[in-house]
Amino acid sequence: MKYMLIMRVINDAAVEAAKEIPFEEMINRMGAYNEQLINAGVLLAGEGLSDAAEGAVVDFSSDDPIVTDGPYGEIHELFNGFWILQVASKEEAIQWARRCPLGPGTKLEIRRVTDESDFADFADNEYIQKEVGWREELGQ
Repeated sequence: MKYMLIMRVINDAAVEAAKEIPFEEMINRMGAYNEQLINAGVLLAGEGLSDAAEGAVVDFSSDDPIVTDGPYGEIHELFNGFWILQVASKEEAIQWARRCPLGPGTKLEIRRVTDESDFADFADNEYIQKEVGWREELGQ
């Protein structure tokens, strides 16, 4: 099963606390964590994200989608990075999440990544069939 770990900063205090840690030390902490994931054979992908000020949001609340440049939203609404793990269970994903070197004021949300088995009732749907083929083409 694939699980996504979504890194969230939940308050301004966490942002300030993170600034107190030398950046190279944070790189080393995250690098060591990523290395553990790789050595265990569970890491499929993982990336940090740039500051929200560099991003945008497309809001589909109206007929014509509205684009808002960052920064946007409340700090607790943002996520700052992610990992995608291939593990045997939700419990294993939780165990890996617990090892992440994040501090107070941050959270990791754990979400299972859906696959074709989640859409078994629609297996004959043209786009479900195409998606299976696309995944094969992409080597997934």
